[in-house]
Amino acid sequence: MSGFRSTGIRATLFTVPLALSLLGTATAPAGATDSHTSHPDTPLTCRGKGVAPDALVRHRTEMVIHAPLRTVWKLQTDVERWPSWQPPVETVERLDHGPLRKGSAFRWRTPIPPNPSTPATSLEITSTVRQIKHNSCIRWTGPAIGTGLRIDGVHVWHFVEVKDGVRVSTEESHTGAQVEADVPTATRILRAGLEAWLRDLKFAAEARTHNRPH
Repeated sequence: MSGFRSTGIRATLFTVPLALSLLGTATAPAGATDSHTSHPDTPLTCRGKGVAPDALVRHRTEMVIHAPLRTVWKLQTDVERWPSWQPPVETVERLDHGPLRKGSAFRWRTPIPPNPSTPATSLEITSTVRQIKHNSCIRWTGPAIGTGLRIDGVHVWHFVEVKDGVRVSTEESHTGAQVEADVPTATRILRAGLEAWLRDLKFAAEARTHNRPH
């Protein structure tokens, strides 16, 4: 999940902004390329596993990032450094050591403001990597828990080199009583969260690439 920024909340598994609809969303920067669909015919998979197939709340989106694959992969998998480029992420704690691998787990926190379904709370998310292929894909699962709120999520990421960069695709599903009580709203929130995460990743990767000494 993700968290939220002053211009909008990010909510996927791990981003879970249940107030995005109240705060609005950030505007994509000029030149950003993305596509999206709530229920794609062919789900993303990592080593044959995808999101929860029966989840009512599910979304997929993608964006081209003009940076080397190694840079994008490093930013996404060095989870302890997420707070340095994702303002919505307050803290991240690795529950194991070494490079991110199958079975790796990490706990992270993000605040969410009050909304019609739940009070203001700090959301604690525990993510466990279930599948991973270096420079290619990651799939993690786990709960996001706050006061009066629980979301169980499955999140898949794909990284494919293209001309002048990397196409990053991501798909996530959410299940839980709160999100299933209003599927259209929960899906809109998930969409906004995923797109905000991609924009942060794009900004960080491209800035690091352009600022690298020649």
